[in-house]
Amino acid sequence: MTSPGGQHGSRLDPWIQSYARRTAGMTTSEIRALFAVAARPEVISLAGGMPYLSALPMDTVADTVAHMLSTQGLTALQYGSGQGDPVLREQILEVMALEGISAHADDIVVTTGSQQALDLVTRIFIDPGDVVLAEAPSYVGALGVFAAYQAQVAHVTSDDDGLVPAALEERILSLRAAGKRIKFLYTVPNFHNPAGTTMSMQRRPQIVQICQRYSILVLEDNPYGLLGFDREPHDAMRTLSDEGVVYLGSFSKTFAPGLRVGWALAPHAVREKLVLASEAAILCPSAYSQMTVSTYLATCDWMAQIKAYRELYRERRDAMMESLDALLPQATWTHPDGGFYVWLTLPEGVNAKAMLPRAVTERVAYVPGTAFFADGTGQRNVRLSYCYPDSQRIREGVRRFASVVQTELELLETFGPYDATGRGSGPSAGVQFPAPDLS
Repeated sequence: MTSPGGQHGSRLDPWIQSYARRTAGMTTSEIRALFAVAARPEVISLAGGMPYLSALPMDTVADTVAHMLSTQGLTALQYGSGQGDPVLREQILEVMALEGISAHADDIVVTTGSQQALDLVTRIFIDPGDVVLAEAPSYVGALGVFAAYQAQVAHVTSDDDGLVPAALEERILSLRAAGKRIKFLYTVPNFHNPAGTTMSMQRRPQIVQICQRYSILVLEDNPYGLLGFDREPHDAMRTLSDEGVVYLGSFSKTFAPGLRVGWALAPHAVREKLVLASEAAILCPSAYSQMTVSTYLATCDWMAQIKAYRELYRERRDAMMESLDALLPQATWTHPDGGFYVWLTLPEGVNAKAMLPRAVTERVAYVPGTAFFADGTGQRNVRLSYCYPDSQRIREGVRRFASVVQTELELLETFGPYDATGRGSGPSAGVQFPAPDLS
């Protein structure tokens, strides 16, 4: 058929020939696709990374919002600065000081969550075909942004101590030898999403020095940095280089994700372009959300609230670790000392993505490892989250998950391994399982 613009489309989408090429990189997140399933009350979700907001004192939050509106409502409900509220930017300096950062409020750009900050940095640096370096595995939301801007993601080996410096330099040299243009390194150094690991203090200066040697920007994404269980926060990588590191922060994990308030701390010249890109996209971040966060920081004991979160998440981490130890000896996993996530490696032959429909049938949800690799690898990996369910549900969720894995291993003995597509001679060749509704 012919679309209204005169080009041939399809009955389902008459505009298909009119979209920009870059929309080909826009795909549904495997985590978002799970939300409809994970939201069912009978399903124990070990999938989503949602903060446990019931731990917030809601009466105090309500009083905070009411006070803000009664005293500053006309400002909060009006347009604001494209760079962000000046008072909040000064308060953000106090938050970052906990990680050793000394900066100026003029170099902070407030964004609609740190996800928008990630989008803005990618927008101003990436041309189609440029390379972004990222840990293997890497945050699924970042991979989606990079794909949308037609970047090529080159994964770099990481281990229990984070990104491996020698592997980073080797990757840089091989890409340059192939004529590739590398724009920046994307890293989540603290309580990594999805791996749960923390980059060692010994490696951080090595990583920054390697990137400086090859004129590669470091994009430090740090939403979990204040949520360590047994120690004070590490100094940020930004403390090692004011000009070579863009730092991304967020109030989503330490206060409330629904307010969508994050920020970027950037070198001055980069800051200017971030503001222009933000104004072009949204005119200005929400003044209401910013002033709610600002009033909360000014009037509430936010550090005590972070401490409460740390203790809560540590208890839930322990429940997950104990359950995995007891119920899943066939697998290996990381041992996070903060944040939200555990990264599992399942036994040889087990395909976590192909196994997911059976897991949902058994009323447990997780995120397959393939979501965290640009090249679709990670079939044996799983991200489990311990931040939202209570300890009792975590233990039951791990029991259900372990039962699914055990069934899978028994079926593998009977039917053999999956083929490259996750089908064929494996368990799904001989047994039918209902697919979850991921709409």
